[in-house]
Amino acid sequence: MRHEWKQCLKCANVPKVPKIEIVKNKPAGTENRPFSPQPSVASLPEVDRLMRQAIADGVFPGAVMLAAADGGVVMHAAYGVADRCAGRPVTLETIFDLASLTKPLATTLALLRLAQQGRLSPEQRLGALVAEFDGGEKAAITLAHLLSHTAGLPDYRPYYLELAALPAAERPAALRARLAGEPLLAAPGERVLYSDLGFMALQWAIEAVSGRRLDRFVTDEVYAPLGAAEALFFIDLRRPAPAGRFAATEQCAWRGRLIAAEVHDENAHALGGIAGHAGLFGTAQAVWRVLSELLNGYHRAGGGALFDRTLVRRFLQRVPGTDKCLGFDMPAAVDSSCGRFFPPASVGHLGFTGTSFWIDLERRVAVVLLTNRVHPSRTNIAIRAFRPVFHDAVMQALGAAQ
Repeated sequence: MRHEWKQCLKCANVPKVPKIEIVKNKPAGTENRPFSPQPSVASLPEVDRLMRQAIADGVFPGAVMLAAADGGVVMHAAYGVADRCAGRPVTLETIFDLASLTKPLATTLALLRLAQQGRLSPEQRLGALVAEFDGGEKAAITLAHLLSHTAGLPDYRPYYLELAALPAAERPAALRARLAGEPLLAAPGERVLYSDLGFMALQWAIEAVSGRRLDRFVTDEVYAPLGAAEALFFIDLRRPAPAGRFAATEQCAWRGRLIAAEVHDENAHALGGIAGHAGLFGTAQAVWRVLSELLNGYHRAGGGALFDRTLVRRFLQRVPGTDKCLGFDMPAAVDSSCGRFFPPASVGHLGFTGTSFWIDLERRVAVVLLTNRVHPSRTNIAIRAFRPVFHDAVMQALGAAQ
């Protein structure tokens, strides 16, 4: 649903883009690897120039970008404003609504941990864990189908319009019944249909097996052990909003206010802020911390501290005939958002609010871009053309444009 907005009078008085902070480092003890990043003094300013030009052109009001290679952060920079009306600048600590990055960074990693603990497997049928799906045309849907968006479920439905009329306690059961009755658009495994609905169902599977709410399970099992729980979290709308420097998102007609420190996605909002498809908030540094551990799991014999190597490689293997693996996107054959230089085996994901990450798994290159492009209106889609140009510039600066 497209919402209209009225510009705040203060929005015309946007402050100058603040001076960025660039961090270059490589942690002590990093082992030698075949690929060695070579940040160029001549090229790094091009990345900076692109980001500043994006702010000037209104691609997004504010952003934080982080580029890492060979295990260390090469560039970490903040640009623009977090809130046009208040004039608050973005800093490296600004917390963004990560939108669909929730899918790989919360729901998928929770399933990865449960699989590692032997409590489920990707090949398991959804209906064996969530009774509403144990029958009819949905009986053959597996967790792997849902993770790879091949279950045949629709991409989106505005359930929030119905749920908002119900008491909060009744909404989860109502959503289950509504989703369980949703006709499939294709047979399971037949084709890719990107689906928020599939990740809503995956949340129920996680909670059925773990006995814990999604946000609590993934915090206990992933974020807290990595020291990222204070900068990567869900916001429970039934509790007071947490303190922090939040980037504003949309001037929402449905809610009648500017959205900040509450989930932008309407369906997730109707569910109280905790959902399998959206609801995660975080900083670029916290996102990198999780991606770094995923890379450790992918490369180290036996895996990293949290993720088993064999299982990580199983999840990050392309599903034949698709641009998906389990829980992550892979570069599209044409016009990929990650540009020209991420190889086909790379993984990543986009978020509706203007967020993304991409990882070149073999060369250990990661690029995180967090923006508030929907502030103050989701009608701004200029980021689509910007993303591939930005990623090309970063890869060229790292000497990875091959």
